[in-house]
Amino acid sequence: MKTAIAKVLTVAAAAIALAGCVSESKFNEYVASNDAAVKAAQQEAAASASSARAAADASKAAADAAAMANNTANQAGQAAKAAQACCDANSEKIDRAFKKSMGK
Repeated sequence: MKTAIAKVLTVAAAAIALAGCVSESKFNEYVASNDAAVKAAQQEAAASASSARAAADASKAAADAAAMANNTANQAGQAAKAAQACCDANSEKIDRAFKKSMGK
């Protein structure tokens, strides 16, 4: 991509120079400044890509943590249901034993 942009800019600058609007030194300055701009844009794009990769990694880690939390919550819910079932069964046993003792 850099070379394509640089070529386009060089051709444009050459056309201007050939038209006699710019001296050779101005032409070289123009090409150098455009090369610097292309390099700066490439560095910025690389930094943005790096930031995007870091954000994607953080997003995946958060999704993994959320899945683990959901799994833990499901297990806690199942344990609570089992404890409630046990409590209900114990209450029934106590009620039966109480009624049996009252009937004697």
